[in-house]
Amino acid sequence: MKVVIAGAGRVGFNLAKYLAVGANDVTIIDKSEDLLRRISDAIDVQPIVGYASHPEVLERAGAPEADLFVAVTASDEVNIVACEVANSLFNVQKKIARIRNQSYLDPDWVNLFRPAHLAIDYIISPEVEVAKAISRSIRVQGAFDVIPLLGEDLKMVGVRCGQLSQILNTPLRLIPNLFAKLDFIIACIYRGGDLFIPSGDEHLLLNDEVYFIAHRDQIHQIMEAFNFQHHYGRRVLIMGGGSIGLTLAAEIEKTLKNFQTKVIEKNPQRAEYVARQLKTTEVLCGDVLDVELLKEANIQEAETIISVTQDDKVNILASLLAKKEGAIRAMTLLNNMDYSSLVTSMGVDAIISPHSITVSSILQYVRQGELRSVHSLRNGDVEVIEAEAQESSNVIGLSVEDINIKGHILVAGLRRGNQTFILPPKTTVRVGDRLILVVTKETITKIERLFATRLSYL
Repeated sequence: MKVVIAGAGRVGFNLAKYLAVGANDVTIIDKSEDLLRRISDAIDVQPIVGYASHPEVLERAGAPEADLFVAVTASDEVNIVACEVANSLFNVQKKIARIRNQSYLDPDWVNLFRPAHLAIDYIISPEVEVAKAISRSIRVQGAFDVIPLLGEDLKMVGVRCGQLSQILNTPLRLIPNLFAKLDFIIACIYRGGDLFIPSGDEHLLLNDEVYFIAHRDQIHQIMEAFNFQHHYGRRVLIMGGGSIGLTLAAEIEKTLKNFQTKVIEKNPQRAEYVARQLKTTEVLCGDVLDVELLKEANIQEAETIISVTQDDKVNILASLLAKKEGAIRAMTLLNNMDYSSLVTSMGVDAIISPHSITVSSILQYVRQGELRSVHSLRNGDVEVIEAEAQESSNVIGLSVEDINIKGHILVAGLRRGNQTFILPPKTTVRVGDRLILVVTKETITKIERLFATRLSYL
């Protein structure tokens, strides 16, 4: 597949890194020659220096032959124009644009992005995607990530193994015997900087970050096995009233109406604006590192604090300070994930990576075959893929055992009709089956081929 990416920032770089694995031909455009040089030294991509919305730049980048164009520059307007040029002059069939300004996404102007108006097939809003991801996580006490699967019949939950976890040092194959009434699977483990799909002989160790898949009505019982009690953290303090902070507060007001939410914002004008946009959220103006202000916000009673300022260092310090003052759980936004292991070792409970979340949102439109959703975990070493078996798919007639590859591909779930199975039993894939696959990046191309159309149907 020929892919042209406009914008070599963190999102563009990470997307190029994921797509450069396999048979994809990736070109990346940016006006910074130094940035492109660093990227091309790190991964196998074709760098093009220039403005992404200029026709001659897109032509040099190979837009006439492109299967996909992704515009993720820092400017919404450049992204919009670049997609228009890619469509009108080069007839690129699939175009994705990152749009950050929420005024473009206001429901009153929803017609703006209809095909008859702007030539953009899919819109990605980092603020909205991050807000939704955080909102899902704060509903489950102790979770640092919650991913809905098969609608929301199943969920993948990320949790860190603490000292009192009941399942430490137990072979994974024995866990079903310990919790006979619970149906779940440990899908992957993050340990010592590596994310891997474990075998049944693997043990869970202290401080492992575990991703398990379970039926949604059993999530809280499973979390108790990891020593997290079954209750919601309904008192939330958001540190930072920028685009993400405001969008998150609005999302909580919309979907978690029984939550009590406060926002702290340093800039007086921005704090006043945020207060006008929200209905039930209390907005305080001040520095998130001011202990007296935190006490005024009743930090000692806060069950979850979420630090989403524009400064990673402020986010880290604010989270640690909040924990010291009595907050139960701290979630911290980091743009530079090099800090993540250090930060969690210091007591921060969950790391929020806006770039990883945005890339995951884009990947579901990029992967080939009948892949319904794609979720990238950590740095993209593992993806969780929801795929549907069509009559024309190569996967039809294969057994689950045929698909599974130890350490690389795991069929973790299957929906057939009205029944949903976790770690499905020996069965042959039929037309209409929806599969949940946990896949290492080296084998993603294999999954795309399995769910692609068979040559006999062309």
